[in-house]
Amino acid sequence: MLRPIELIGKTIIRFSEELGRILILLSLTVRHMLLPPYEVRNTFKQMLEIGVRSLPVVLITAIFTGMVFALQTFTGFKRFGAEGVVGTVVALSMTRELGPVLTGLIVAGRAGAAMAAELGTMRVTEQIDALETLATNPIKYLIVPRFIAGMLMLPALAAVADITGIIGGYFITVGLFDTSSIAYWKRTWNYLMISDIYNGLIKAGFFGASISLLSCYKGFYTRGGAEGVGKATTGAVVLSSMTILISDYFLSVWLFK
Repeated sequence: MLRPIELIGKTIIRFSEELGRILILLSLTVRHMLLPPYEVRNTFKQMLEIGVRSLPVVLITAIFTGMVFALQTFTGFKRFGAEGVVGTVVALSMTRELGPVLTGLIVAGRAGAAMAAELGTMRVTEQIDALETLATNPIKYLIVPRFIAGMLMLPALAAVADITGIIGGYFITVGLFDTSSIAYWKRTWNYLMISDIYNGLIKAGFFGASISLLSCYKGFYTRGGAEGVGKATTGAVVLSSMTILISDYFLSVWLFK
């Protein structure tokens, strides 16, 4: 009879322990991020890996997202004679939600999995222990550059996704449905506020920091050899994706209320 209560209790304890380890790792990461020496070269390397190499898939996702969103919006709004505001709806949706969230999910699946796998492999092959033996702080050398790179590159990728999605909506609205090009851009810029753009980029920066931290956490504390690396990689993607989707609601309430 007490079995369900015992399971709930164990789940709460495991969740609390894991959350505590994540917060401790976050505090150590922020501390080492502010203290010299700074891993500038390694940070730029991670910016290349997380940002530049994720650009092709972000571009493809963003342009087709903008196109299909414009297609569905135009079809629906045509019933009410509101086709002229399709550009505004696409722009607001991309800058506020679709750009940051889709970019975060893509980077979580690509770069987040890579970070977890790389650090997990280093852990099970005792390379991280070797760094500690050589008096090199593994958090400063391995995690801080990835954390900074994720926090900086996600807003840049989200900005590119916003622009690409709006252009994709333009192709459908103007090219396929033959509406006015001037009206599309005019209504887009008349109703799109600068706060819509930078609040979306703030969300993207938070998502980037979360992806890097959680992926590095899963990889850094990997146990169990090759099987453990696989579990850490899967766990990093799942945990990062769930964090993006859940935090997106609370960030939207805070930023766009």
